[in-house]
Amino acid sequence: MPPQDKTDPISKRQSLLANLRRTHESQKPVSAPRPANVAQLTESYDFSEHPAYSEVRIAKAASQTLGVRSPFFRVAEAVRGVELKIDGAWVRNFASYDYLGLNNSKDLHKSVKDAATEWGVSATASRLVGGERRLHGELENRLSRFIGTDAALVFVSGHATNVALVSTLVGPNDLVLVDALAHNSIYEGIRASGAAHTTFPHNNYAWVDKQLTEQRDRYANVLVIVEGLYSMDGDTPDLEQFVDVKNRHNAWLMVDEAHSMGVLGKHGRGITEEKNVRPEHVEVIMGTLSKSFCSCGGYVAGSEALIDLMRYRAPGFVYSVGLSAPNTAAAIAAVDRINAEPDRVERLRSVGQKFRELAIGLGLDTGESQGYAVCPVIVGDSLKAVWMSNRLLEAGFNVLPIISPAVPDKSARLRFFLTSEHSASDLQSVLQETAKLRNQAKSLTIAEMANG
Repeated sequence: MPPQDKTDPISKRQSLLANLRRTHESQKPVSAPRPANVAQLTESYDFSEHPAYSEVRIAKAASQTLGVRSPFFRVAEAVRGVELKIDGAWVRNFASYDYLGLNNSKDLHKSVKDAATEWGVSATASRLVGGERRLHGELENRLSRFIGTDAALVFVSGHATNVALVSTLVGPNDLVLVDALAHNSIYEGIRASGAAHTTFPHNNYAWVDKQLTEQRDRYANVLVIVEGLYSMDGDTPDLEQFVDVKNRHNAWLMVDEAHSMGVLGKHGRGITEEKNVRPEHVEVIMGTLSKSFCSCGGYVAGSEALIDLMRYRAPGFVYSVGLSAPNTAAAIAAVDRINAEPDRVERLRSVGQKFRELAIGLGLDTGESQGYAVCPVIVGDSLKAVWMSNRLLEAGFNVLPIISPAVPDKSARLRFFLTSEHSASDLQSVLQETAKLRNQAKSLTIAEMANG
């Protein structure tokens, strides 16, 4: 391998970050011995000394040293349709989960106001012991009918839904096989469960088949987990093949439909509709209420027995307050609108396909995206992705980067979330600006990026 070119911007940045780490380590305060009598402590613990905080400190120092403004936690001051006001200027937003453009619809707003007037703004208790409300059952019935399952159960958090679901279904004698690109919440659920787990190569059902052929008899239960639409790459699994594999090996299949519900299928009913797989052939369907359903929370859909198990045994449900009435009402109204207006789903598909087509035509790398609601533009270098995001904001577009360590540094990208309300002009203008910046970034040094 040839020696690194020390004038190369990437090598310079890596060297700079290494120096920052060494400087940070040398400047860390030496902790005093812990008193034998803890009660003698007069000051609270300084969390800047926490081991995990060192990475936060390094990231902040790197950003300040490189002179590149962080694109994260941008404050939206107002919203109107697909626009946000940031730093006093209106920009077109490509960082929204509002896939079907329902978030600002008047009937959703009225439903929320009516629910708040009737029920207040909190369920006030766990549903098991005093927080059950009529609206909860109405939403769950609508969701199960929409998805095509026997029953459904809603939780107050999408992340907590996966943690509670996986940790309730499997335990130390079981095995979980999970796609390499699955969401953090799934991995946290596996960690909490104590089950053995193996990460399989993205979308590789043949690999899962081989592993189960070799290992299935070692475990009581096996859970295979995939997503309906992967939020980093915008691609889908071959669901029919995964169903076949789990059937032959007496395993369970779980599909996380957080980003595919409302997006895939003619009527927006998710990947089972898209791939023409009967919903009952998937043991566990999970989703969130914060995307197409314009609310907050998550849900599990499946058989009556699965839902009863979750209702009485899942800690994230049993020991958590119920979903608020306004959030429940918003999701009910959104399901009704999607049922009544399937043209929104078709419009979103058209937008996604057009975006991918235009991006490829401009020489942009869209990776594995299939042109649905999520489409990345692979940049390669994290610093360049951040620089491009900041320059896009200046040009009137809110597009966020995904950088290392969330993805490997060489696959850093700008991630575009698309909605049914984005116009052809929106797509054309943001992609032309992205292509221009991508070409500029190829030859920029770190100093030039820092200076804008």
